[in-house]
Amino acid sequence: MLAVYERPYHPLFPVVCVDERPCVLHGQPVEPLPPVPARPAAGEQPAKAGRPRRESSTYVRQGTACLLAAFEPGTGQRLVEVSARRTGADYCRFMQNLAAHYPHAEKIVLVQDNLNTHTDAVFYQHLPAAQARALAARFEVHYTPKNASWLNMVELELSAIARQCLHQRIPTLTELTAHVAACVAQRNAARATVKWQFTLEKARVKLDRHYQKIRAANLPD
Repeated sequence: MLAVYERPYHPLFPVVCVDERPCVLHGQPVEPLPPVPARPAAGEQPAKAGRPRRESSTYVRQGTACLLAAFEPGTGQRLVEVSARRTGADYCRFMQNLAAHYPHAEKIVLVQDNLNTHTDAVFYQHLPAAQARALAARFEVHYTPKNASWLNMVELELSAIARQCLHQRIPTLTELTAHVAACVAQRNAARATVKWQFTLEKARVKLDRHYQKIRAANLPD
């Protein structure tokens, strides 16, 4: 995985990280009170402090949604879709859109978690065989190791999106889609990317004790 990240950038072989994030839709039974700006002192009237926006601590759960995200660290670009579900059909549709997003790429070098829906078998379940085979051929897949999904850079991108637009109560799929689209457009325009610090060299030092165990286990008696 780390070796994939250290490949030189090549537009014909873009490295793209893919993952999903569930979201809960929350409605507000009580309309929030708008913020009140501070009033400066005027004449004999003293200054009056402002008041931030206030909202009730109660909320109404209005279903769930899912963010399907693809992030290319080499260019600081991302493709994010909001879906009502996170099924194999949704994954298949997203991967079709991702492939179309890179029409000139010879291979899309894909980094993703090893979920049961993250396989080309899903393509054959939802597409004609010829289309499924052609779609699978667009990708060179690399799965994150078990219990190491943090190695997927898109995890950091999804966290950034959550901080920017998922910190508020969003009641409907339509509103969630609008918030995410605005956030993604802003981040794409800024070419926001990840400064990845965990290199191969650092991994060899940090994980040396595990390599020693493997070497010891393979030594002849």
